[in-house]
Amino acid sequence: MYDHTTHLSPFTWRYGSEDMRRIWSEVHKRQLWRRIWVALAAAQAEAGLVTSAQVDDLRAHVGMIDIARADAIEAEIKHDLMAEIKTYAEQCQTGGGIIHLGATSTDIEDNADALRLRESLELIVERLQELLLTLADHIETHADHICMGWTHLQPAEPTTVGYRLAVYAQDLLADYEALVATRNGIRGKGFKGAVGTAASYAELLTGTHMTPADLEARVMAALNLKAFPVATQTYPRRQDWLVVSTLAGLALTIHKLAFDLRVLQMPPVGEWAEPFGTAQVGSSAMPFKRNPINAENIDSLARYLASLPGVAWGNAADNLLERTLDDSANRRIILPQAFLSADELIIRAIRIIKGLRIDEEAIERTLATYGVFAATERLLMAAVRAGGDRQMLHTIIRAHSLAAWVEIQRGQPNPLAHTLPGDPQIAALVPPGEAIKLLDAGQYVGDAPQRAHAMAAQVRTAVG
Repeated sequence: MYDHTTHLSPFTWRYGSEDMRRIWSEVHKRQLWRRIWVALAAAQAEAGLVTSAQVDDLRAHVGMIDIARADAIEAEIKHDLMAEIKTYAEQCQTGGGIIHLGATSTDIEDNADALRLRESLELIVERLQELLLTLADHIETHADHICMGWTHLQPAEPTTVGYRLAVYAQDLLADYEALVATRNGIRGKGFKGAVGTAASYAELLTGTHMTPADLEARVMAALNLKAFPVATQTYPRRQDWLVVSTLAGLALTIHKLAFDLRVLQMPPVGEWAEPFGTAQVGSSAMPFKRNPINAENIDSLARYLASLPGVAWGNAADNLLERTLDDSANRRIILPQAFLSADELIIRAIRIIKGLRIDEEAIERTLATYGVFAATERLLMAAVRAGGDRQMLHTIIRAHSLAAWVEIQRGQPNPLAHTLPGDPQIAALVPPGEAIKLLDAGQYVGDAPQRAHAMAAQVRTAVG
């Protein structure tokens, strides 16, 4: 077998889970092929085309995958599915001669791929449920935890940590619903032969009580998989594009979460941080570094996953007439790697959220420095309600704010909460004591806490 003296994909061992790798393994693929051949033979036995003994022989050897023998045959005949047929037939002295009767390659391969797509989506949905429930816990914990909000990467108005987390949860919940819908919509090719007309099966079933549609229905029921009512030599490649695009949508959401974390983990901000082990090394050159390696890894893999729908789009759009084979090579790459990327994204996101470090002192420091700017809006509205001229007051507050920025840039505390209440024109409208209270940004988060709690509840209802 392969070892580390040759190229191995990072997905072979570094990214994704063993569960996902198993689904996309050669062994599992060939087991599915054999399972489909057994189901086809069983349906043909009902039509009287093959014997039950032949079907039993095939069934008895489903698990006897011999990659080495199949590879040796493929090296000679240059066809992987035919090599598996020959390997299987060698093992089945009674039933070997009826394997693949009436079928074309994609009757087997595309139904197996559909089964793998569905298995993989089920695993992704299960992992995403864990991420969402973990996120819901943090939303509830931090729903009232006031922090500074940012727009344009500039301080804006206060929000809460829980409300910010609820934004990610809302998008992840949309991804969850899209993934569930995509999983539920997975279809196989069915058994329609070389161009989708089922001509080979019609010929084979002549004189029996069974139609090609009956045969297809029996086999697909045995596989617990619905078939597209119309297909060419393959199932519509649009299905691959939809699956990969849905995974890319999930990657988009997790990418934003991780990117925001990278910004908030910068030492000048320092409000959030991903978990960092006591023995973990951040840099080979700089011993002091605490790099956000999980968040950066997420953004790197998400960027790669985001590129794959374009390939799947081309496979669907360029699949000329009843079928061309120019999708085959890249589908062997993009389908497993899309799922392994998504798998790794969720695994790392769970790790981040479970170990998320919230620095209360850093949050308070940022809020004290910038929050008062946002609270000037409250003072402005109170002064106007007291009879002041809105435009004149805006000019006064702006002048004080610009002066405050100068002090902050010099490393001094923000003086705005002291200078504005003392301004004679402001004080004539709003008593200084009341002005000081109005400039407390901690009271300026609207209904963010309530909305955060509601989102956590919505998540639990949807996935709990």
